[in-house]
Amino acid sequence: MKTVYLVRHAKSSWDFSHLDDRERPLKGRGIRDAQAMSNWLIERSSERPTLFSSPATRAWHTALIFARNFQISAEAIQAVESLYGATPEDVKSFLRTLPEQESLVMLFSHNPTIELFLRRCVPGGVSRVPTTGMACLRFATESWKDLDFEAELLFFEFPKNLKET
Repeated sequence: MKTVYLVRHAKSSWDFSHLDDRERPLKGRGIRDAQAMSNWLIERSSERPTLFSSPATRAWHTALIFARNFQISAEAIQAVESLYGATPEDVKSFLRTLPEQESLVMLFSHNPTIELFLRRCVPGGVSRVPTTGMACLRFATESWKDLDFEAELLFFEFPKNLKET
């Protein structure tokens, strides 16, 4: 079995109109939400995933917060250019290149990438993924090379849900 956490980057700031889209930073709320979501996951799982992130600042900073809370070094986060502006096929192609010894990975990316990939893997499962939303997919395959668009949704969580409980 192969397991993938999909994380939409945390809430970003639009206060810096001179910045390119890739350079937009996180808002204070985004930082707090990434802290809350990573802590929520740590309370439920002792396993540490391998982290891959879009190179966009908001996705990378979200990954850094998760890494710090997981006690994973920042240097261990791998930037993946294809996760910025990716199609579901791009995500699947990337996953198919992973080393077989990896069984648990976490991808930090953007919408519509996250939503479209989830809809392909779990039709009718999740329609909207808010910022810092996280879904966990389990693929019934032993080899990344054989991964296809069919997965079991183990959970879907997002910051507003945590505040309501």
